[in-house]
Amino acid sequence: MSHVSSQPSATDTSFPTSGPSTPDQPDTRTSAVLREFTDYNQAQRLVDSLSDDKFPVEHLRIVGLGVRTEEQITGRMTKGRAALAGAAGGAWFGVLFGVLIGLFAPGAIWLTVILGSVAFAAFWGAAFGFVAHWATRGKRDFASIQTIKADRYAVMVDAQYYTEARNLAEKI
Repeated sequence: MSHVSSQPSATDTSFPTSGPSTPDQPDTRTSAVLREFTDYNQAQRLVDSLSDDKFPVEHLRIVGLGVRTEEQITGRMTKGRAALAGAAGGAWFGVLFGVLIGLFAPGAIWLTVILGSVAFAAFWGAAFGFVAHWATRGKRDFASIQTIKADRYAVMVDAQYYTEARNLAEKI
């Protein structure tokens, strides 16, 4: 099942959008652009203000327009760094497991259970991190953080609620 949406023209403020649908009941909502912003937080503030004014916000959407992904390279990824990252993740898992099991350990043995769990999980985390990076055979020797950004954000409202939303938004 495909979802199709059409882009508005520069002068048209309403256009059909597709949402969740079923074969026997397609979604035929028509939406209108209430306002556009260059910053997501501004769009969020408008929706929050409409919510404060008791507007039925389930008829609103914040739509990112001009969406793109950006990837910030944070450094080289070596087998050693991959093993270290795996060990850190494993150690956290070991702490969680050790605390849960250690709660039921009699006397002072709980500390031994926690430390043993951390060491065991850190070792296997390091081993899996090393092997996982080694398996890429150098095809991705860097670490990065990927984000999704948009040029602008449109606050969309279902067409039948447009007038009410516009009147409330004008007071903001």
